[in-house]
Amino acid sequence: MRRARRLDLVEAVAGTAVGFGLSWALTVWALPWWGLAPSAADALGITALFTAASVARGYAVRRVFRRLEGLALRRRGGCDA
Repeated sequence: MRRARRLDLVEAVAGTAVGFGLSWALTVWALPWWGLAPSAADALGITALFTAASVARGYAVRRVFRRLEGLALRRRGGCDA
């Protein structure tokens, strides 16, 4: 079970990392539309904050579904192979 949790975290981080560069570029490009002009460093900080939140969210949601899956398997009295 520990391995599954570790792999869930790795999956959440990898999925979020793929979008990190795009998110940073969009922050620099789009925020000026709303009168905000962050520097590249500020945009990096904003992106890092939302990235951390995204990783935590993805991991938490995955763990909830893993737990629900385990409960369903116990109720059926076995495991699906």
